[in-house]
Amino acid sequence: MTNYKTLIDAETWAFIEKTNSYYPPDTIDHTIAEQRAVYDRMCREFFAGYPQGVTAETSAIATPPYSVPIRIYRNAAPDRAAMVLYVHGGGFILGGLDSHDDVCAELCARTGYDVVSIDYRLAPEYLHPVAFDDVMDAYEWAAGTYDCPVVLCGDSAGGNLCAAVSHATRGHKKKPVGQVLIYPGLGGDHSRGSYVTHAEAPMLTKRDLEFYKHVRTGGVDRTGDITLYPLADADFAYLPPTVLITAQFDPLSSDGEAYRDHVIAAGGLAWWFEEPGLVHGYLRARHTVGRARSSFTRIVEAVSTLGKGEWIW
Repeated sequence: MTNYKTLIDAETWAFIEKTNSYYPPDTIDHTIAEQRAVYDRMCREFFAGYPQGVTAETSAIATPPYSVPIRIYRNAAPDRAAMVLYVHGGGFILGGLDSHDDVCAELCARTGYDVVSIDYRLAPEYLHPVAFDDVMDAYEWAAGTYDCPVVLCGDSAGGNLCAAVSHATRGHKKKPVGQVLIYPGLGGDHSRGSYVTHAEAPMLTKRDLEFYKHVRTGGVDRTGDITLYPLADADFAYLPPTVLITAQFDPLSSDGEAYRDHVIAAGGLAWWFEEPGLVHGYLRARHTVGRARSSFTRIVEAVSTLGKGEWIW
């Protein structure tokens, strides 16, 4: 078994231990309600506040028979070159507008773009493809409401949903101008790569992934469904420029590499960065861990440059 304590630096390990103190590794053995309560408390403990000049408005997109709650972040000195549609992580069963509130506020502050966070419906109350449908509805709203290009950005489960929307909107008259996928789960081969090497990594294990998949689908085999597993798509042509940012010690890391390779093979633009020494969920460590701080700067630069149709890599 990999001895992560010898591989991970002290400040990252301190972040892991702090996270575990609020959200223990065995949390998936609890009821969904208990998991949500634990996760929400952890998010509150890591909340870093809003940067100066950022305001937020909570609203909803009317998509009968259900309205999708959203939160719109605006900068006092806005950059109208693009807007960001942000899709939060949480294994498709956790999170909402509050769980990634400060992340979205900081992304708004540092890019100048409006950021719209989506409160998609969660499993098991709403099984796949409801979350995908909600994000698609939000994309249609953003494309129709904003005159500027739309950048998709999401972490973990949110990265999965962003990629699924990018695949579904290739023929859209206003498809995304780019997507930034942060440690996304894209449906890679669980028998190889990081799924094996880091099956027992801190913060996220292969067992966790199997649990989330089972809850999201209700146990139904959805092999080949690209709205669930974007890597199952047979055609990667005409996708928007893509930046994938993964963590070294994460079973999902290989998905970033595989997705990049598929996009490039199809003639598209994609960049994959595996952040050394980091673990899944490190966004919450962006103010306390040097490596996470540097990675968040990379995320901001990716969102900003893709929004302007530029590439700096």
